Amino acid sequence: MVSGADDKRFTVAVRAVDGVVLLTLGGELDHDTAGPLKEALDAAAHRGGRLLVDMAGLRFCDSTGLNALLHGRLAVQEAGGSLELAGLTGPVARMFRITGADGVFPVHADVTQALGANQGR
Repeated sequence: MVSGADDKRFTVAVRAVDGVVLLTLGGELDHDTAGPLKEALDAAAHRGGRLLVDMAGLRFCDSTGLNALLHGRLAVQEAGGSLELAGLTGPVARMFRITGADGVFPVHADVTQALGANQGR
């Protein structure tokens, strides 16, 4: 598990599930806490494959967090993989909807649905 400078504000946990790299985010993702996410995305991106970001535990995400995910998406694609999101809710879902970012990423209702989608691959 990698966590932010202030564990109460933001956490990111990384694990492999059914051949998918799963990043589970929690707390508030903003300018001050985005470093651990950027590091986790960089580490996972070079491997290619399927990367799933579980955002169900994320209470807040600003433009810095969105930017980190967009850059991560490009890096994963360059390595021949994909970056998908799951569990967008509340203000985080609203921010993705308003910016149109929910149309840039494959978005799943939750991790279970996303991993079920992996069965057909």
